[in-house]
Amino acid sequence: MSATTSTPRQNLTGARQERPWGHWEILDRNDGYQVKRLTVLPRSRLSLQTHRHRSEHWLVVTGTATCLVGEMQSIARQGAHVFVPRGAVHRLGNRQDTILEVIEIQLGTYLGEDDIVRLQDDHGRA
Repeated sequence: MSATTSTPRQNLTGARQERPWGHWEILDRNDGYQVKRLTVLPRSRLSLQTHRHRSEHWLVVTGTATCLVGEMQSIARQGAHVFVPRGAVHRLGNRQDTILEVIEIQLGTYLGEDDIVRLQDDHGRA
């Protein structure tokens, strides 16, 4: 390959990762963005965390989300959108007795899972 030809991207679409709070699945990925479907179990929540290299957009598609971004806590219902700026402390939770599904769009120069800085975690991962 010449220096001007980019290397083919790794196709991770459909990759699914189980987590203590539920699971996520990659729906699409390309340079600078990644789209995931997060499924959060009833009465569960993700880590209180931050990212150095990416921002996130959350779109609630099923259920009701409890969202913390910086100092702002909010409730997001189906169709609601929440923006998480790069570097902001944030957490997504599900206080309901039903599944929460969120489409997460990640934007940034690096989108690896090791960009998560956990500050607090209900599952001992911080």
